[in-house]
Amino acid sequence: MLRTRVLPLAVLLAAGAVLLSACDSTTGAPAAQPPAAQSTIPVAGQGGASDLSLLAGTAKSNNATKGTGDWAMPNGGVASGAKAQVAQKWVQLTAGKAGDLDPVVVNGAGLTLYRFDNDTANPSKSNCNGDCAVTWPPVTVAPGGKIFIAGLKKSAIGLVTRADGTRQVTINGWPVYRFAKDTKPGDTLGQGVGGTWFGVTPTGGKAGVPAGGTDQPDAGDPRVTPATSAVLFDDANFSDNGASQGVAGRGCQNLSRPDVTSSVAAPGSLKLWSEKNCKGQSVVINGDVTDLAKLDFDDTVASVFLG
Repeated sequence: MLRTRVLPLAVLLAAGAVLLSACDSTTGAPAAQPPAAQSTIPVAGQGGASDLSLLAGTAKSNNATKGTGDWAMPNGGVASGAKAQVAQKWVQLTAGKAGDLDPVVVNGAGLTLYRFDNDTANPSKSNCNGDCAVTWPPVTVAPGGKIFIAGLKKSAIGLVTRADGTRQVTINGWPVYRFAKDTKPGDTLGQGVGGTWFGVTPTGGKAGVPAGGTDQPDAGDPRVTPATSAVLFDDANFSDNGASQGVAGRGCQNLSRPDVTSSVAAPGSLKLWSEKNCKGQSVVINGDVTDLAKLDFDDTVASVFLG
């Protein structure tokens, strides 16, 4: 008799445990399901994934709230206090045109975005703080925020932690800024300021700076910075339809797949060679080159000299 009474009790206890596990321990409501996985991006210097969402499309197509993110500062300037918190909810990065700069990245309010030659991309680091950051507001996103991208590769987007602890958006490693004197879409008043500020291209390069075609880079030109990394695309115009390969470091770098490159994304000057170990014919490029056929170097690159 004892055995027949114990067995039903054990069954009831097990069933009760199942029911409790499906409910919140404090409210009795059904337990919340884990959130769906979202696309995140790494934070430079922190060694882990961020808690920011990276979404294809524009703020409008993703139904962003009016008056938030880039829309909180449609006429530029510097956000502070509660306005700064609202402005950091999201950022939009769109490949577009502003003035004579084409292509150049603009934000959700259509304002031109810039890069600073005194920063570094590998590793990512911002050297614009204090009064500099008042004139050149860094593009930052708060924890839990979103980055909308249109016309840029997801792999090019990153974050770097600034000296004040905020997280700044980067494109191919380069920290991104606005210019406080730009007040409407199409303004490019920050272009060329001090010989170190330039609109940023969708691949992190300098907008409006001629790319490639010379035998040697102009060492006296402050716009020319030696690249320590580059992405080489099999198709022209950095097409996603074909394959790509990256190189990084200093000195001569042999390509794992030679003689297939048609376009190059580089954050500075580098030298392309037709043979391994940086031999044969060569050409120097200064920044992005959308079509190597224009330099008679299509499907010719076997090695690259960086730094």
